[in-house]
Amino acid sequence: MAKKSMVAREVKRQRLVTKYAGKRAELKAIVADQDRPMEERFKASLKLAELPRNSSAVRLHNRCQLTGRPHAYYRKLKLSRIMLRELASFGQIPGMVKSSW
Repeated sequence: MAKKSMVAREVKRQRLVTKYAGKRAELKAIVADQDRPMEERFKASLKLAELPRNSSAVRLHNRCQLTGRPHAYYRKLKLSRIMLRELASFGQIPGMVKSSW
C-alpha cells in the first residue's frame, strides 16, 4: 500500500489538471499560432508560466486504483501487477485464468 500522502498529492494534481485544462489549451494555442504578433505570443507564454506547475498533465503519475502503487501499472486495467495477479487468482477478472502446464 502506498503512502496516503502520495496518493493524496496525486489526487490534488489531478484536480488541478482538470481545473486548468481549458485555460492551458487556449494559451498553448496562442503560443503555437505563428500568425499572431510576437508580443501577444510572448504574453501568452508568460501567463502560461504563471499557472501552477501541478496543473500540467505531464506531472501526473499513473497509480493503481486499489493500492496506489506507482510501479508496474497496467493502463488498460488501472491496476498494478500485484493486484492484477491477486484478483485473477480469486477469479474476479472476467476472462482471465491462471495458466498451468
